[in-house]
Amino acid sequence: MKVTLHHHTPLVICSDAIRTCWQSFDKSDNGGEKDRDLIDRVGNKFKHASTLEHLVYNFYVEGISRALLQELARHRMASLSVKSTRYTLKELKDEAPYTIDDSERASKYLVMTGVEMVDQMSIRALENLRLVLLDGISNDRAKYCLPESYKTELTWTINARSLQNFISLRSDKAALWEIRDLANIVYQTLPPEHRYLFENSLKEEH
Repeated sequence: MKVTLHHHTPLVICSDAIRTCWQSFDKSDNGGEKDRDLIDRVGNKFKHASTLEHLVYNFYVEGISRALLQELARHRMASLSVKSTRYTLKELKDEAPYTIDDSERASKYLVMTGVEMVDQMSIRALENLRLVLLDGISNDRAKYCLPESYKTELTWTINARSLQNFISLRSDKAALWEIRDLANIVYQTLPPEHRYLFENSLKEEH
């Protein structure tokens, strides 16, 4: 799994939005300590969390499973643009046949769980999919054979309020192991000066 932060809103945009309410722009320090404290005080301590929606983060996420993608799609106030299996399944066509012992080679396409039987069945499903594609069946129909472990990637855009909710829920030990990894990696990928807004959301780092 790899997460790249492509863009983020400067903190001063959020503090200016908050200062709009009181017309206190003259007290700004252009995203410095005073503005950081203001964002934390109003957005977190006073629970005016809608002000945090002015902070937006754009990530590129690679190497996650379709199982994780399903869970990610349950989070509201976020935009997802996902690699299309309809147009990209052809990448599998030219591969040599897969056997259940080909875990290293298959990991190009599959997220491995570390549970031998599960991973072997995923590889078997991958080989079945390859055979379906070789038979000339269209991607539109062939993709119904995709195992949940099949890797995908996406551009993910989310505001700070929704990201707090995501990190809080998905860094918890009760969350799916893979999305728990994602929550922790996303937190570490945030700009250092932004992380203080999410520290109380993070349940456990690993």
